[in-house]
Amino acid sequence: MKNTITGLAAAHMITDIYMPVLPAILPLLIAQNGYSYLTAGLLVTAYNVTSSFTQPVVGWLSDKRGLTISVSISLFISAIFVALMGVVQNYYLVMAFAVLAALGHACFHPTALSLVSRLCSAENRGRITSYFVVGGNLGYAIGPVLAGVLVWWLGLPGLVFLIIPALVMLVVLRRLLPGGMAAVREAHATPLHEVADVSSKWPFVVLMIASILRAWAVFAAITYLPMYLVSQGYSLVMASIALTLMLLTGVAGQVAGGHISDRVGRKEFMVFALAGAVPLFYLFFATSGILQLVTLLCFGFCLWSTFAVAVAMSHELLPGNVGLASGMMLGLAIGFGGLGVAVNGMIADTYSLAAAIGTIPLPIIGAVILMALLPYPWKTLGKSWGHQAGN
Repeated sequence: MKNTITGLAAAHMITDIYMPVLPAILPLLIAQNGYSYLTAGLLVTAYNVTSSFTQPVVGWLSDKRGLTISVSISLFISAIFVALMGVVQNYYLVMAFAVLAALGHACFHPTALSLVSRLCSAENRGRITSYFVVGGNLGYAIGPVLAGVLVWWLGLPGLVFLIIPALVMLVVLRRLLPGGMAAVREAHATPLHEVADVSSKWPFVVLMIASILRAWAVFAAITYLPMYLVSQGYSLVMASIALTLMLLTGVAGQVAGGHISDRVGRKEFMVFALAGAVPLFYLFFATSGILQLVTLLCFGFCLWSTFAVAVAMSHELLPGNVGLASGMMLGLAIGFGGLGVAVNGMIADTYSLAAAIGTIPLPIIGAVILMALLPYPWKTLGKSWGHQAGN
C-alpha cells in the first residue's frame, strides 16, 4: 500500500505541474501571438471551467458506470497538450489544447482519489489523503517555475520539454502500481468505512457549501493580501515572499491536519482550525514587522490545513460515490470558491482594499458554523460529552 500511495502522490504532483503553466505563459502568448487581454484570459477561463465542471461528471461515471481512466493516461494527456501550446500560434488550436489538457487534469483526480480513499482506513484516512493532496500542492508550486525556466531558455517551444516529467512518471507508475487499472477496479470493490447515514445526501451538501466558503477565503487571501502588503510599504518582492511562505506553511498544515484529525476527530479539527484562523487574520492587521509575518503564517497553517481533512470527510459521507465526492471537492468547490473573489473585488472598488480584505474572515465564519452543525460524529468531544452524560 505504501508504494501505491507514494506513486499516486507523486503522480498528483506531476499532474498539477501543468495546471498553472497557462497563466504563467500568458504574457508571452500576448506578446508573440498578438492575443488581446480578453482572448488570453478566455484561455485560462476555458481551462478552469472545463476542469472544474468535468471532474464531478468523471467521478459520477466512475461510481455508476465503472469508468476507470488510467491515471497514467490522464497525466500524459495534460502534459502533451500543455506542451503543444508552445508550438502553435493559431488561437483556436491553443484553445482546443487548453480544453483537452483540462480534460486530462479532470480525469486524473476522481480516479486517483477513489483509489487513495479505498486504501485508507478510518484510523489513517486524514493522513493518507493529506499526502496525496500535498503532492498536488507541490506540483502547483513547481509548475510556473519550471515553465518559466524553459521559456526563458528556449522560448515558447521550450514547453515541449514539459513532456519529460510525464514520461518519467509513466515509468515510475508502472513500477509502483504494477497492477495498473486492475488495482483500481479491485479497490472499487472494497467497502468504504461509513460514518453517517448515507441514505441522506444532506451532510455532504453541507460539507460542500462549507468547502466553497473556505475556498473563497483562500483565493481572496491569495489575491488581495499581496496588494495590501504593498500598500503598507512592503516591496513587491517581499510581498511575494510572504505569500509564498504562507502557502508553504499551508502545505505543512495539510500534513499536520491529516495526522491530527485521525487522532482527535475530523469534525473537531475542522471546527477549531477554521475558527482559529479568524482571530489570527485580524491579529495580522493589528501587528507589524516579524510578528505580522508570524501571524500570517499561522493563519495560512490553520486555513489550508482543513482541505485534505474535508476531502477525507467527503469520502466517508458518500462511501458509495467516492469518485463523485472527489470531483465535487476538487472541482466544483474550488471553482465556485474562486468566483467569490469577484465579490471582494467589488467591495474594494466600492469602498477600499482594506474593506475587501477585512471581509475575508466572513466566509470562514460561515464555514465554521456549517461544520459545527454538520451531521457528522464528534470523536474526542463525543466521548467527552458521553462520559459527562454517564456521570
